[in-house]
Amino acid sequence: MPQVEVSFSPDLYPFYENEEAIVVVIDIFRATSAMCAAFQNGVKEMIPVRRIEDALDYKKKGYVVAAERKGEVVEGFQLGNSPFHYMNDWVKDKTIVITTTNGTRAISMAKRAHEVVVGSFLNASVLADWLCEQNRDVVLLCAGWRGRFNMEDSLFAGCMVEKLAESGNFDEFSDSAHVARQMFEMGKSDMNKYLIDSSHRRRLNGLNLEEDIKYCLQMDVAPVLPVLQNGRLIDLLKEELLP
Repeated sequence: MPQVEVSFSPDLYPFYENEEAIVVVIDIFRATSAMCAAFQNGVKEMIPVRRIEDALDYKKKGYVVAAERKGEVVEGFQLGNSPFHYMNDWVKDKTIVITTTNGTRAISMAKRAHEVVVGSFLNASVLADWLCEQNRDVVLLCAGWRGRFNMEDSLFAGCMVEKLAESGNFDEFSDSAHVARQMFEMGKSDMNKYLIDSSHRRRLNGLNLEEDIKYCLQMDVAPVLPVLQNGRLIDLLKEELLP
């Protein structure tokens, strides 16, 4: 049976890289949560790019572009990485280009894997069920903060480890997976309280983004499955329902 590993930072990912594995990219506050919210609200596809320069090139071509750095919308762009930016009817059926401080970097690093999928608390159960059906190794890649460990991404990794372990479909878990699961065991009864002193939470509070934090910690409110195909994220569940 397959194994589950957790990379607590993109800078550690080379030690876990496995081209036969499915990589779950995790950026809870807020990129992967925003992506799930976008697909839940009808976005057709999202194109993740690593650099602002790449985003500008797409903007010149007429694309709708989201750009975030240091928690804020980059000047000259209309969207950032807040889930609430995508809770509007006008995003339905749109293609949106997105670049963020940490999340799109992690997606770019993982692109050689067998499959890259976006994970958040918002789509946790749908994601876990799908992973259990694939019969492949799983690497849970935490986007962290500028290469550093962060609590919220690791907490979600622990949530996913718990779900995958309870399925019985996986027989090997790395030390990092066990540690992440222990974090989730400690924090799952009140994740908001558990993360109260986390650095990125304090950073976002300083930007008056408490509502974003509360939304991103909700479980299973956006049952979507954003998967990277040919450089674009699509909702695999929606694609499977198309005639």
